[in-house]
Amino acid sequence: MKSRTVAAVAATAALACVLLLPGTAAAHPRADDAPGEVSAYRPADGSLPVTGTASSADGPRLERAKIYSDTIGPGQKKYYRVRLDETSNAFVSTVLAPPPGTKSGILDGIQVALTSADGTPCGSGPAVYFGGDTTRPVADYASRRISDDSTACQEAGDYLYTVAWSGQKTSGAAKWPIELTYMAEPGLKPGAATPQAPTSWSSKAPSPAAASPRKVSGGTGFNDAAAVEDGAWRDDIRPGDSRFYKVPVAWGQQLFLRAQLANATTDDSFFAVNGLRLALYNTARGRVSDKSAGYTGAPAGVDLGTAPAAYANRFAGDSEADSAMRFEGWYYVQVTLDPKVPSSVPLTLDVGLKGKAQPGPPYDGDAAAAGFGLGATGPASGDGGTMRAIGIGGIGLGTVLVLGLGTWQLLGSRRRRPEGQAA
Repeated sequence: MKSRTVAAVAATAALACVLLLPGTAAAHPRADDAPGEVSAYRPADGSLPVTGTASSADGPRLERAKIYSDTIGPGQKKYYRVRLDETSNAFVSTVLAPPPGTKSGILDGIQVALTSADGTPCGSGPAVYFGGDTTRPVADYASRRISDDSTACQEAGDYLYTVAWSGQKTSGAAKWPIELTYMAEPGLKPGAATPQAPTSWSSKAPSPAAASPRKVSGGTGFNDAAAVEDGAWRDDIRPGDSRFYKVPVAWGQQLFLRAQLANATTDDSFFAVNGLRLALYNTARGRVSDKSAGYTGAPAGVDLGTAPAAYANRFAGDSEADSAMRFEGWYYVQVTLDPKVPSSVPLTLDVGLKGKAQPGPPYDGDAAAAGFGLGATGPASGDGGTMRAIGIGGIGLGTVLVLGLGTWQLLGSRRRRPEGQAA
């Protein structure tokens, strides 16, 4: 009994350690804070190496809910295959994650597309560019949507997914890492009415919380993004670094974000045109919005707001940003500091959620199991379960200690209970 008591208390202590580090990966802590070093994008735990091909006939197959790693270089176009059914909406994404400190052309980036085996386009988007001479992780997806209004790409079978380098072939010979994910969202129940898109909403952000910002340490990408909720959060960001966070957004809710840089403490004179960047991605790693602001060392900020999350936004969104707000689930926030900035800068991230949670669409299947929704586990990204447990619960030290003492007392009472007495 004593050994079990010690084990239980040890487990509680381990839980406390995890809970007291919101937004950090227990098994893979971010190496934060060697001066001048920028953290590389962290691949998913258990990601599968794959090699896309130049020929559409030989592309490797990507399976649902798994994460794959590959590389791409200037001028390359790579083919992969995905097996689609006739009922699910498919989203195949790519993250381009250049090594820290690498340079790019202003139009360098990637473009992704999904086609049938005979080349019929199913879905594609505009190329995703770095938008400057410095790199940062960028991502987007191509999709296949089940629709009563179209006959293209509606059948079950093999489809082709392509990732193409977009931009200058002269920007460097090195190949850069890419990460690929295929997610399948269940269709609606047969005969179910398609939910209606919201017709109007306020673009005014909710009033910021009066409480002091809570400390958080942002992740390096989608796989170790720090879970945050409504309120103000305080981090530090280094030149050239990107910090990632994730926010749970329910159906019917709008997300408002403001990233604020404090003043720089260096005496060096500088001007970074895109000194502060704020980007938002949806549950399937599709880009919602990307904004930037100049930074001269004086306090600066950039903000964005979204449409309410609604299933029908995919049909009726007035813009790409509105259309991308098509899921309930985790939305990913990326904040980047330009490497021209001479030193690390304090960062405040204000997160505002507006609107009451609404009922979801009548899915014909388990959307959460497929990675969509607030109960979603998503692809095997490594720290998802830990992040969810600590990101929403808001469990503090006092609660952990009470839990620990309760465990100790319970085990002690069981040890003292006379033999034969019911528990």
